[in-house]
Amino acid sequence: MTRKRFSEEDALNILRQVDLDLAGGSSVETAIRAAEISEATYYKWRKLYGGMGKSQLRELKAMEKENARLKRIVAELELDKLILQESLDYLKPKV
Repeated sequence: MTRKRFSEEDALNILRQVDLDLAGGSSVETAIRAAEISEATYYKWRKLYGGMGKSQLRELKAMEKENARLKRIVAELELDKLILQESLDYLKPKV
């Protein structure tokens, strides 16, 4: 099988289709073969996105983006703090 890249929305749609196939009575192997994904991919996606809707996925992505922004801010503030501490140590009179 060739490697494909799926977006999160595509993964949710495929998971939904596999769930419908499973509810229809087919086995997991048959359902994921029909969806053209591997068993490992199915279980990985189910772990990541299981039970999640599209609106929840959008919220998750927004929260991840906000978290990355806040981590960048903290890193910059920590760097400023270290620079100020070094300059203070340099300017402190030697006894």
